[in-house]
Amino acid sequence: MFMTVAILGAGKLGEALLSGMIRSGHDPDDLFVTARRSERAEELSARHGVQALSNPIAAARASVLILTVKPQDMTALVDEIAAVVTPEHLVVSVAAGITTTYLEQRLAAGTPVVRVMTNTPVLVDEAMSVISAGVHASEDHLRRTEDLLAPVGKVVRVPEAQQDAVTALSGSGPAYFFYLVESMIDAGILLGIPRAVAAQLLVQTAVGAAVMLRDSGEHPVMLREAVTSPGGTTINAIRELEKHGVRAALLAAIEAARDRSCALASG
Repeated sequence: MFMTVAILGAGKLGEALLSGMIRSGHDPDDLFVTARRSERAEELSARHGVQALSNPIAAARASVLILTVKPQDMTALVDEIAAVVTPEHLVVSVAAGITTTYLEQRLAAGTPVVRVMTNTPVLVDEAMSVISAGVHASEDHLRRTEDLLAPVGKVVRVPEAQQDAVTALSGSGPAYFFYLVESMIDAGILLGIPRAVAAQLLVQTAVGAAVMLRDSGEHPVMLREAVTSPGGTTINAIRELEKHGVRAALLAAIEAARDRSCALASG
């Protein structure tokens, strides 16, 4: 499907989306990019062969606008482009906590808006992106959004009411895994393994476990039990995790992240 796309406020996330679209066959001549700093915009233009423009000009020329600014910068961006945005545009927001209603109220009546929560593995084309339709977004708008995000990972749809939970679960999720791996590397050092070796062991273990989860179709409980021999090392480790309330701590942590996302969304 032909689309002219403007990525407004392109940082690392915006550049990852831009790169993914080009790799999937999107013509760079149909892609526009803006950035807060002119040097950054020129760098993106030179690296990817796209046009670097001002926010209003890029918005006027494109049919799809991807808003990738930080949440605190969204109002300023919307104020800058509102005069040129029409219901013929598709507006895709990837700013955490910014609701479709927030944008719909500030843009021309009837403008279709799709809200996206993605995560940092977008930088390695392994993102988990979750999309929700605003009041005026149709099935076609959702499919177009999925087409834009598919080159950089998986895409699923949820009702917008679930986006704060999504933010807590998969948006912040990579940090939880990094935290766990960091802790396990420290454990390896405590047991006398050099840091570099411990890191290599844990990174590959994490990759292998993730691939098994993705490709086996097995419930994580079944995969864990396959490693847990009666009276063995693993069950003793699991006992200590349960004794220290690790499962309850994870539940509480993700709930706290959801609550914070709700607070940010409400201003």
